[in-house]
Amino acid sequence: MMAEPNPLVRRYGTAAIAEAAMAIRAGRLVAIPTETVYGLAADAGDSAAVARIYAAKGRPSFNPLIVHVRDRAEAERLAVFDATAAALADAFWPGPLTLVLPLRKGAPIAALVTAGLDTVAIRVPAHRAMRALLVAADRPLAAPSANRSNGISPTRAAHVVASLGPAAELVIDDGPCAAGLESTIVAGATLLRPGPVTAEAIGRVLGRLVSGGEKPAGDTITAPGQLATHYAPAKPLRLDARWAEADEWLIGFDGVEGDDTLSATGDLTEAAARLFDALHRADASDRVRIAIAPLPATGIGEAIHDRLRRAATR
Repeated sequence: MMAEPNPLVRRYGTAAIAEAAMAIRAGRLVAIPTETVYGLAADAGDSAAVARIYAAKGRPSFNPLIVHVRDRAEAERLAVFDATAAALADAFWPGPLTLVLPLRKGAPIAALVTAGLDTVAIRVPAHRAMRALLVAADRPLAAPSANRSNGISPTRAAHVVASLGPAAELVIDDGPCAAGLESTIVAGATLLRPGPVTAEAIGRVLGRLVSGGEKPAGDTITAPGQLATHYAPAKPLRLDARWAEADEWLIGFDGVEGDDTLSATGDLTEAAARLFDALHRADASDRVRIAIAPLPATGIGEAIHDRLRRAATR
């Protein structure tokens, strides 16, 4: 029998999910794909296991985590839903939408998960691997992106291994993530982080425009994904570039050709799925800087702009 190419990595399947569920119940960490990015999962009710997520990522403890659950019924055991939240859950779950809701009194969620807030960020994922793990482990899972804090988010198992190494403990490889951007985060009708579920789509469900969340003051973080510097490559990143300087790796789009491209046809959905993968390749290149072509800020382009703006902040 051939040896595993990496002792941390298991290909998705029944045996791999059973091993991952055992690891979760033992308080260990499991990196596993969702439809957005790979997440670093732990039992959301186990304070020690959640602390290991923060330690593995080097994540500040004031930055709360998203809790993944099997279905809306499980979500309602942890959080208090109003009519707005119910409408959004019905429309977009399972899927890449996170709702920030009041934490239900007595909910078995470690305080570290919510960073001591009286709200919880929660979603029902659509990816087969994460859904299978939720069923097999039989508990809610806290799962931020499976990379060092402020680094480029992982959309492949190899990205996880390169970023976290043995801190990931176990990685379930089920290929590249389809959406390629972290979930949209909404509190009430306020958009806290743009993502694959667009503001326009949310507005159609609610029958009104969705407002953008204000940038938190100082270290006052009310939900995941609000840090000003995030998703960043190690190299400086120049935005809205139509050509590359001599020392730059250019990521193209539409009519701008480069060393790599997000979408030669100007498809923003394709660009979102390829964004982090392209940034990983650029960071590993022999150039000292990265440049990226202009992209429209409409639809899912708003989420791409959000990630690029934070990636370029130093």
